[in-house]
Formats: sequence, C-alpha cells, structure tokens
Amino acid sequence: MSADSSPAIAKPHQGGMGIFRLVTTVITLIVGGGVFTLAGDQAAGGASGAAILTAWGISGVGVLCLVLTFFALSRIKPELKGGIYSYANAGFGDFLGFNSAWGYWISALLCTVSFSALLFGALTYFFPVFGGGTNLPSVIGASCLIWFYVFLVSRGIKEATGVNAVITISKFVPIFVAITAIIFLQKFDPAIFMANLAQGAEPGLPFFDQVSNTMMITIWVFVGIEGAVAISGRAKKDKDVGKATIIAFVCVLSIYLMVSTLSMGVMPLSELANLPNPALAGVMEHAVGQWGAILINGGVVLSLVGAMLGYTVLSSESPYEAAEQGVFIKAFAKTNKKGAPIVTLVVTNIVIEAFLIIMLFSDSTYQFFYTLSAGMILLPYLLSAAYFAKLTFTEPGAFKGKIGGNIVLWRIFGIFGVVYSFFLAWASGAVGLTIMSLLYAPGILMYVKGKKERGEPYLQSTLDKVVVAVILAAAVASIVLIATGVVVI
Repeated sequence: MSADSSPAIAKPHQGGMGIFRLVTTVITLIVGGGVFTLAGDQAAGGASGAAILTAWGISGVGVLCLVLTFFALSRIKPELKGGIYSYANAGFGDFLGFNSAWGYWISALLCTVSFSALLFGALTYFFPVFGGGTNLPSVIGASCLIWFYVFLVSRGIKEATGVNAVITISKFVPIFVAITAIIFLQKFDPAIFMANLAQGAEPGLPFFDQVSNTMMITIWVFVGIEGAVAISGRAKKDKDVGKATIIAFVCVLSIYLMVSTLSMGVMPLSELANLPNPALAGVMEHAVGQWGAILINGGVVLSLVGAMLGYTVLSSESPYEAAEQGVFIKAFAKTNKKGAPIVTLVVTNIVIEAFLIIMLFSDSTYQFFYTLSAGMILLPYLLSAAYFAKLTFTEPGAFKGKIGGNIVLWRIFGIFGVVYSFFLAWASGAVGLTIMSLLYAPGILMYVKGKKERGEPYLQSTLDKVVVAVILAAAVASIVLIATGVVVI
C-alpha cells in the first residue's frame, strides 16, 4: 500500500521492467500528497531546522532498513503471498497476523479521510466555500466523490493508465517547478535558513521533543515502501531490483529534503507553522507570487482526485484478500458479477463516512488523520521487521543463493528496523497509542467471528491473550481520556 501515494499503478507489460521504469514507478508509488504539506507540518510541531534535519537523518536510515527488509523478505520468502500481514502471521501466529492485516486496512481508509481534507483544503484556494477542507461542504463533496468511486470500482474499473499519467504529472511538475523557482530565482535566503536552523516556532521546546514531534511526519510521507518493493519485483533482471529500490529511495529522500530545506530558507518557521494546507502553496506564493500558489493547489487537487480512486481500490482489495486467505470474516470475500469486492467496498466507505462525520463535528484535521493512518501501519511494519530480524538468526541458510550480502549486515538492518519502528510508536505519544488501540479493539470481534465461521480455535496462546488484554486495557483508557476531555478529537 502507499498511504501517501497513488497505488493504482498500471501493471507493466509482460517481459518485465527495465531499471529506469523500475525506479520511476517506485518513486511515483511513494511520493504523494504529503510532500505538499511537509514544510508547514514540520514547523507546526515546534521543531527547529536542526531538529527537522535530525529527524530526516534518523528516518533516512530507519526507512532504508525497512525498504531492505521488505526487499529481502520478498526474495527469501516468496511463498508468503498474503501481503505485509503474512509476515506477521508466519512469525508470530495468526492473531498478530490478523492485527497486522486489520491495521493495514484501517490505515488505508484513514488515508482517504486525510486526503479528502487535504483535497478540499486545496480547493478552498479557488472556492472559499470549502473553508479549509473540514466543513460541511467539504464533507458533502468528499462523500459524493468516494461513493462515485465505489460505483466505478464496483463496475470493474480497477486500474486506469490515463488516470495514473495525470496523477504522476500533477504530482511532480509542481514539485520540480517549486524547487527550480526557489533555487534559480534566488528566493532562498541563507539568513532566514540559519535563523530557522537555530530556533523553531516554539522557543524553549526540548530538542528531543522537537525531533520526536517531527518523526510521524517523516514516516507518513514514506508510507508505501512495502508496495514499492512489490512493484520492483517485476524487473527484467533480478539484480536490478536492489539497485532500483535503493536509487528510488535516495531520489525520494532527496526530494523531501529539498522541499523541507528550501522552504526553511523562504519563510521563518513561525510563519510556516501557520500556513493553511497545502503549505507548499503558501511558500510558493510568498516566493514567486500568486501563480505559484495556483500551480501547487491545482497540482494537489489533480493528484488527490486520482489518488483517492486508487485508495478506493486498495482499501477494498486489502480486506478482500485477507478474507480470501481466511484472515477476515467470510462476507468480506464476496464479489459481484463484475468480480469487484462489493462487501468490502461498501463497508470500507461506511467507515470512511463515519470518520468524515467525526471530522465535521470535531477539531480533527488533515494532520490528525494522517497521524492516525501512519500510526496504524506501524504494527505491520514492526512485525515485518521483527520477523525478518528473527529469520536472520533462526534461518541464516535461507539467505544463501537468494540474496547477496553478509548475514551480519542483514541482522543489523533487521534489528535497526525494529528499533526504528518502536521509536516511531514512542514518538506517536501515549495519547496517540491509546487512540490507535481504540481502533484495533473492534478487530478482536472480527477475528473471533472469522475463526468461529471456519470452526477453528482462537486466542489459545499466552501471547495472544496478553495482546488482547493490552489492546482492551488501552482502549478503555482511551475512552476515559476522551470522555473526560483529556483527549480532544
């Protein structure tokens, strides 16, 4: 999945993909709407420029380890066809495997919610009636769009090359124009950048807190790396897979760093923090005038209209595939005459609609929902990294002949991937973790129902019982926090 991209990528022609197509396809998968809001989101967390660059350094290494983890797993365990959650199932049992699938699904549908807020926030520039992307007209507009997409997908429309071409152009042209304009029109002011480097929008905030506040933003813009590795597996030559993955990762990290760094040389962080989404439009307007804001906002609208179609496919296919493999309840495996997973399409959109209504009657914003989305996918990432680290010790022979490199180096990658995932969970904060547990709790009922339907035993191991207890305890705590007003949604 690509929580920050357009996953509806047209399948390559038979014969495989050369390294250039491989690299560009992987980049397209990962880069998405989040790049347009980076500058404002990082500043809003109160981080200084030094803390922001530190967070990028940590995430650069951490995400690289996750990229290599998924790449290696696709080579040494090709029989695990069930997506990212199959790794959790193979390593830690079917209950944690189910929770990985559940988290992956909820993360995908929350992407649609956050994308809708960003989409109508960008449309606000042209049509003020949308009031920032979270008011009643925005929710009505988003509702019409997502149900229209359900209709399209239910008719069997899953992938559209023309749509993907528009998505790709609308994403990358504005980004590269912004980078080029700031550099060549000499809109980058070293004095502003050095001042931002020393102090953030919230003076006095401890440096470690500044870094941790930025971490969830950096993982959000990289969500989708597991899907990128899957696409890269369609190479003409096996040796190109690793090269393409690393090249694409370096390119994407470079794009993010340029957008983040250049923005800090255009405006003070205190001003960046108060820009409406998409923040890059405000940066461009400040730098080059109104045409810059029009370009960015227009690009965001076109990109997200296409990306939301892709996520309609993804967020329905994910639970459908899980049900096909016996992970979710049987009803989710039902299809209509066109072969579309109609039950998951409708259920997914009902859940999305519920979150849109919550957004309407609360203070929740684009940032709130993407933080939840990124948080929900942390468990699948953590369990995948833990399974890979486990394999490096328990099955070192599985690496021979399938993947190059010293086993010690792969162990380091696996261990750091686990540590990085834990650090991200910690960075999401106690409040974030409790709210995420509230989203995981209903999954227990689906798991039990699915097992009963198939006449299979459930929750028999001590680990499963401990996990259930932790989820339920945290869910109760989150309800109390929300009811008492400690947490405001």
